[in-house]
Amino acid sequence: MDISVVIPLLNEDESLQELHDWIAKVMQSNRYSYEILFIDDGSTDTSWEVIEKLSQENPQVKGIRFQKNYGKSQALNAGFKEVQGKVIITMDADLQDSPDEIPELYNLIVKDGFDLISGWKKKRYDSKIRKNLPSKLFNAAARKTSGLKLHDFNCGLKAYKKEVIKNIDVSGEMHRYIPVLAKNAGFNKIDEKVVVHQARKYGVTKFGMDRFINGFLDLITIWFISKFGKRPMHLFGLLGTIMFIIGCTFAFYLGLDKLFFNTTGRLITTRPEFYIALTTMVIGTQFFLAGFLGEIILRTKTDTKRYSISSKINL
Repeated sequence: MDISVVIPLLNEDESLQELHDWIAKVMQSNRYSYEILFIDDGSTDTSWEVIEKLSQENPQVKGIRFQKNYGKSQALNAGFKEVQGKVIITMDADLQDSPDEIPELYNLIVKDGFDLISGWKKKRYDSKIRKNLPSKLFNAAARKTSGLKLHDFNCGLKAYKKEVIKNIDVSGEMHRYIPVLAKNAGFNKIDEKVVVHQARKYGVTKFGMDRFINGFLDLITIWFISKFGKRPMHLFGLLGTIMFIIGCTFAFYLGLDKLFFNTTGRLITTRPEFYIALTTMVIGTQFFLAGFLGEIILRTKTDTKRYSISSKINL
């Protein structure tokens, strides 16, 4: 199979038929073998009924329905486990991503040998306050943290080599930083392509301030995991050792001062150095224990179920 199109969605029943017809037209005109996988992330409208209807009309349409809303990252993760195309294309269901971009994205992966191509919505039609400005802040922070010089990490329109999506785990709100996850997994041929961004035709955006906050927290998580995820003791153990040495140094100084230089009989407990020594030794011990517990958790962890699927179509 040439292409798998993965489309996570939440309450987008008005746009699905038009999006399907547009994708099918592009695939047929380019003679691609393909599948379209819709992941219904707990929609409360008639999105799943539309997907069922589309699957009856077109056997290339497949579907996954979540029991409730788990988030875009979980939807993508579920989709990535199922698809089998040589190239995987992800796009949003709101018609703001153009399926006409698919042939060029496909060629960049197959002919030019890239592992991942991220779309760049250079000209946007989003609200500058609600989505445009937060996206710029996200992208600037992600570039600084990851070293990837991409302009638009959060663009839903991306193309992947099959091996990429089979070797990354997307959780939390980390769909924004899939290029970073791919880089951390050893896939370094990552680039971007300017894509058309269209104004929303139906419905309303699902973006809220909670995603703005969670996005930054997930960026910190990715940075930490990429640096110390396999060796937490290297961070916490180092910090703990440094803090403990500082505390011991102050305690040693206080002991010498009490024995040889304290002529006034001043109590050690009345000196600020005593509390600095005590605090740093306690914090150092806690850091060291955090690293030790992290190492134990890494060696004993088991995979946990992050979402529940209620229905599947053609899978």
